Amino acid sequence: MAQFDLIDDSEEMEQAGTVDVLIPLGLDQAYSYAVPAGLVLKPGDVVQVPLGPRETVGVVWDVGSGRGGNLKKVTEKYDMPPLDPALRKLVDWVAWYTLAPKGSVLALALRRQPDDTLERPKLGVRLAGAPPGRMTPARARAIAAAEGGLLIAKSALAEAASVSAAVIDSLVDAGTFIVEPLPREAIAALPDPDHAVPELSEGQAEVAQALVKSVQAKVFGVSLLEGVTGSGKTEVYFEAVAEAIRLGRQSLILMPEIALTAQFIDRFEARFGVRPGLWHSAVTGRKRERLQAAIASGEAKVVAGARSALFLPYSDLGLIVVDEEHESAYKQEDGVSYHARDMAVVRGRIENAPVVLASATPSLETRVNAERGRYAHLRLPERFGGRELPQLGLVDLRRDKPERGRWLSGALIKAVEANLEAKEQSLLFLNRRGYAPLTLCRDCGHRFQCPNCSAWLVDHRFRRALVCHHCGHVERRPHECPACHKPESLVACGPGVERLAEEVATLFPQARSIVLSSDFPGGTERLKTELMAVADGEFDIVIGTQLVAKGHNFPGMTLVGVIDADLGLTSGDPRAAERTFQALRQVTGRAGRGEKPGRALLQTHDPEHPVLKALVSGDPERFYAAEEASREAAGLPPFGRLAALIVSANSQSEAEAHARALARCAEAGDGIVVLGPAEAPLAVLRGRHRMRLIVRTTREVNLQDYLRGWLKRGPKAKGSVRVAVDVDPQSFL
Repeated sequence: MAQFDLIDDSEEMEQAGTVDVLIPLGLDQAYSYAVPAGLVLKPGDVVQVPLGPRETVGVVWDVGSGRGGNLKKVTEKYDMPPLDPALRKLVDWVAWYTLAPKGSVLALALRRQPDDTLERPKLGVRLAGAPPGRMTPARARAIAAAEGGLLIAKSALAEAASVSAAVIDSLVDAGTFIVEPLPREAIAALPDPDHAVPELSEGQAEVAQALVKSVQAKVFGVSLLEGVTGSGKTEVYFEAVAEAIRLGRQSLILMPEIALTAQFIDRFEARFGVRPGLWHSAVTGRKRERLQAAIASGEAKVVAGARSALFLPYSDLGLIVVDEEHESAYKQEDGVSYHARDMAVVRGRIENAPVVLASATPSLETRVNAERGRYAHLRLPERFGGRELPQLGLVDLRRDKPERGRWLSGALIKAVEANLEAKEQSLLFLNRRGYAPLTLCRDCGHRFQCPNCSAWLVDHRFRRALVCHHCGHVERRPHECPACHKPESLVACGPGVERLAEEVATLFPQARSIVLSSDFPGGTERLKTELMAVADGEFDIVIGTQLVAKGHNFPGMTLVGVIDADLGLTSGDPRAAERTFQALRQVTGRAGRGEKPGRALLQTHDPEHPVLKALVSGDPERFYAAEEASREAAGLPPFGRLAALIVSANSQSEAEAHARALARCAEAGDGIVVLGPAEAPLAVLRGRHRMRLIVRTTREVNLQDYLRGWLKRGPKAKGSVRVAVDVDPQSFL
């Protein structure tokens, strides 16, 4: 690989050779630097080097044998653990596969320099003083909950006593409670593999033993753990984690949205006695640094994290689990475009560690790999404890039409009423955030469009705002049409979960209902609290988007109603059928996970659709077989390969001109088809105009080499033009 040589104009000093340093910026090549006398460097060392007028951090990628001549010199070697060969190999591989600059991939893996600032301690309260002069029932409950003089976090005490934080503060002001720093939370407590060994069914034990043996073998291999919803997949792969702990090795559990998985963390703690190391975007500052250091030293034995946890510096990785491996959230769309599930398999191969892909609805790619013997296929076909899968039924909306302005059919209303009478929970699923997907003027027809994107603004009544779900643009919902100025002329078109909540409040005024959506104020902490409240039976009706379908366990839920089962089936996405099948199977699987049987009703205008018929039949093999045949006939993944080139610019003419020039440089070949350029379905995003080219090849074609050759021949991006490459695209917007 070619390097850039950085020249130092200062007087040459004696040096100890040269090094190639990779800098965590959008650069694909390392820079050559001279090594000052007395400094010993090896590959992986983290160093400080001059780059233009400033100093920056980098990693020694290779060591040269010659003298440095008049190259600029390495300024400093940081007192940090080096990037080990496995992690550097992963960086190289991801950069090669995705065509991302190697420096951009390095940025995912490079640890920050230690922060010398002190970590601000969290505070708790302790019962230490006399009762307050004025006693109230709330204050009495708080004092009773704090008896024993233990130091308790204020929020935990408020929750235990069912009082507000203001009550706790008033008792602090009165001198009844004193404030003290809480002990620093252990960043990587050692899990006990024998803390609470579960009683597994015969089928679970057999699968668990197969996974345990793969960990004991200490060799790479991939296992698909496919089990119906409620079959105990988590408990099964926990046994593999336990074995890795016994062997003194580390485990990584990847999750699609770690911030929403409070139930998983509780289950882990119940099994192993401690929480795992948690890695996600909400972990910041000193805690993030402490966890990285614990992982690098091998102290942290289990890490549960989002996709970025794949690039952490594990010292002895003995197991990788990808939970809900089918989830599209594993695909990183911005910056380095990689799929964490696929890169987890790559890291497993590099580390010589087994990989477990767990799902009730595996991706077609994973299923085909299992069918062809590349992966072991482990099945859990029954729910734990002999519980039955929910009974599924279709509601034909052509015959059972909701009332005008309503979205619940008569059949679904009756089912919810029956559940309320039986004091059982119901879930109404609609994968559409906000109040309505479109707002228009009934007089002049004006539609509210995002000024930065070619997308309609979504009405959010709870926030009193119109929101773009692509760029985040927010504006107040006006009282009159901005085009014709007619007052009170705006109407909402179509339902979102907020609009559905209005209908539920009207139809079932006695019910305790809640809307679960990722865009509500309070963020992930609020969602965690609300999900736990649902699991504890505090709500009768839950109205939710796709986040309620992601592995949550609601024991009291016996009915799931899908408001629009057709949503998503009509898009041009080649994975539309697969994703709809997965989403509906996952969400209907929330019913009947407790002692009582469950059922699900799916409202549809097309009850004959193959996806819906496969769902109701209870035979997923029927769907997978049909989908495989369709994909193979079209040469689509996993039987062929796809890549997308997205050309964007500040103006449509710039984007279109560059895309057409790029298309003219594409070479035809056996097994290669280039489609486009055409406007992307989302033609404008964040103010930039977008054109798209699609490359489809057979499996035999080296797609990466073809793309590199094409881009090398093509015109160089000038002005505002940018070209992004997405290998194995998951989104076609």
